[in-house]
Amino acid sequence: MKKGEIYEGTIEKVDFPNKGTVMIGDQKVTVKNGIPGQKIRFMINKKRSGRAEGRLLEVLEKSPQETRDPACSIFPECGGCMYQTMSYEKQLEMKERQVRELLDAALENADYSWEGIHGSPMEFRYRNKMEFSFGDAYKDGPLTLGLHKKGSTYDVLTASDCKLVHEDMTKILSCVHEYFLKLNASYYKKMQHTGYLRHLLLRRGVTTGEILVHVITTSQEEYDLEPLKNQLLALPLEGKIVGIMHIINDSLSDVVQSDETRILYGQDYFYETLLGLRFKISTFSFFQPNSLAAEVLYSVVRQYIGDTKDKVVFDLYSGTGTIAQLAASVADEVIGVEIVEEAVEAARENASLNNLKNCRFIAGDVLKVLDDLTQKPDVIILDPPRDGIHPKALPKILSYGVDHIVYISCKATSLARDLPAFLEAGYHLEKACCVDQFCQTVHVETVALLKRTLTSE
Repeated sequence: MKKGEIYEGTIEKVDFPNKGTVMIGDQKVTVKNGIPGQKIRFMINKKRSGRAEGRLLEVLEKSPQETRDPACSIFPECGGCMYQTMSYEKQLEMKERQVRELLDAALENADYSWEGIHGSPMEFRYRNKMEFSFGDAYKDGPLTLGLHKKGSTYDVLTASDCKLVHEDMTKILSCVHEYFLKLNASYYKKMQHTGYLRHLLLRRGVTTGEILVHVITTSQEEYDLEPLKNQLLALPLEGKIVGIMHIINDSLSDVVQSDETRILYGQDYFYETLLGLRFKISTFSFFQPNSLAAEVLYSVVRQYIGDTKDKVVFDLYSGTGTIAQLAASVADEVIGVEIVEEAVEAARENASLNNLKNCRFIAGDVLKVLDDLTQKPDVIILDPPRDGIHPKALPKILSYGVDHIVYISCKATSLARDLPAFLEAGYHLEKACCVDQFCQTVHVETVALLKRTLTSE
């Protein structure tokens, strides 16, 4: 087997995240972007140390698990979804198996209570935030606005009927797309660093229907956006646009950020409600992308925290403080630590909005902030970014020796990597479960309760 060779085979299983296994003789090949049971054609693109990786070229036969038609017009080419043609029950079964296998391997099959997987209350149209890109679907093609093709950093497909977002968002996308098509406006080309249109960022409160629209461009050209604003405000929407922003971004990297924000209409924030608490969310505030599934997630976390009366809770990697505020009602004091200053400001404002006086939020790197904190926690909540806890921060966290740690992971491989360190420090995994916030995609949240049983030396 050599790089560049083409083979055919059947995907036997898919491991987290999105790693399909195909056997060619006694050689295991990992191929992404497939569904268990599909017969595929693929090309070997990596081969070293006995391991082989392939790139999917074509699906020759559907999987027996593909029992329904695609929900949108650009599946399966679009990189936004993976599993639309599988029933939601089968998606949940696969994700649950993937996470359990990771945990069992990390714990060497140690005994713990597995509490299953919680599905999202909404399977489609659940996202409260989406970043769409401007581009073209093929070289020098017409302007597109939507999501990247699977495996491509350049080709963009127009997502005018995307089923991950509310129909209000697709109506706004079509309006913006048609406006700039008529103007023959250019899009930003990442290699040449030229062009005008970059992204369309939409945020919509699931419980409030309030919508923020952000058109993100470079400063290389100038267009009158007043007519676009009027067209957007005239759209027949179920919710209501409360803010329209023009964001100037001249960064060379392909990220959504602001060098300058111009408010064309209304305000630069909206409100969302979770478990009876109200949250003010601005353009770049982190907030769980599936509001209703976040309620399920936070209910599990609150249950795992248990009785915290008269206790101090550390919420590390606290984001905009949603978990901290939900814990505050059952704790003496909650201290949140988050590196993004804007998120900390939002957390403080939201705590005030909800009249919570026992929450304190600190802006800084967990690694450094823990050195300066004089208070000792009784319970620790961990909700780190996708790559998990910084290896230098983990010993500091474990050194507190608290009885309970709740670890929320949006990447189960990072949790599995970190678990041995908890075991060495005298903890055991008491119980764990999954919460699916990302239907149709490869992602899933895992919640683990770790209890201290030994005194580490």
